[in-house]
Amino acid sequence: MVSPASLPSPAPERGSCVSDVEAILNYEFKNPKLLEQALTHSSVPDAPSYERLEFFGDRVLNLVVSDHLFWAYPDLKQGKLTKLLWANVSTEKLARVAVHRGLYQFLRDKMQYSDDQAIILQVSEFAGAIKKEDGAVAHGGLVKAPKFLADIVESVAAAIYIDAGSDLKKFWKIFKGLLEPIVGPKELQQQPQPITMLYEVYQKQGKDVEITQEKIDSTYIARVSVDGKDVALGTSEHKEIARINAARRCLSQLPQQEPVIRWFDGPLQIEDAEQKLNELCDKNNWPKPDYRTEESGPQHSKEYACTVVVKSDVVHTEVGEKRSRKKEARRYAAYRMLLALKPI
Repeated sequence: MVSPASLPSPAPERGSCVSDVEAILNYEFKNPKLLEQALTHSSVPDAPSYERLEFFGDRVLNLVVSDHLFWAYPDLKQGKLTKLLWANVSTEKLARVAVHRGLYQFLRDKMQYSDDQAIILQVSEFAGAIKKEDGAVAHGGLVKAPKFLADIVESVAAAIYIDAGSDLKKFWKIFKGLLEPIVGPKELQQQPQPITMLYEVYQKQGKDVEITQEKIDSTYIARVSVDGKDVALGTSEHKEIARINAARRCLSQLPQQEPVIRWFDGPLQIEDAEQKLNELCDKNNWPKPDYRTEESGPQHSKEYACTVVVKSDVVHTEVGEKRSRKKEARRYAAYRMLLALKPI
């Protein structure tokens, strides 16, 4: 049983463990043995471990979260959906779920009675680090997540799915609350992957950026170099965290600039203004344009004026010329908006 001194004490009896975890999940198992297996490490002799359930749960979570994202964000393209999926089912995310919900403390392993200090310290350091985090973390935090914490969440997910009759909708209704807050496009945009963002920033400037690392004793030291000159360092006991820390430090040292609007390819024409405005919003991760059309004039010769609103970091509003058809009014409003947003 993993029980860091800084965290809640584990339940002492297996029977009560099942009940306590059911209370966390807000779900009562028809077959409690499934939940017991989901919480049993392979180190426990003569007992089925969570390994098979963990394998299955990984696939179940990928499917159910993919299903949720597909229907929740119908306008997102495949690449952005993939990034969202990773952010919601990664080891980093699921390990945080195990700590936030207290699932880690019910893991049954051979260390249950031997007080393994290495595991205790590992979980304690990770738990201490996530307490300092402000909200959801889409990418690596200050301390690398112990994989077995994520394994617990995946094995429990499989146990619920099987116990619920392999009903995906029923499973998601039970399990969704455990994963919340679910990372969406807004959160991902606010927390871009630091290393990816670093390369994008310097590539736009035509500069050559490289991240290298070395290990001194038990510490990795990552260096960011730009055009051959070291500009930032990051350290950690884990190589990838050191690289992320170095990238974050480098980004924090960059001067604040006005947001760059990603423009679309090709000429700007009135005929395809609506399509181009949608394309522009998609490229910049903005919500779709909001159109409002008003009519005026007598019944036999009505005119239509359209107002379009685009929300980026600020709210942009443009009113198009009056036209005799609603579709044309929308087109002219979109054209005006594009002219207003076009980079100088």
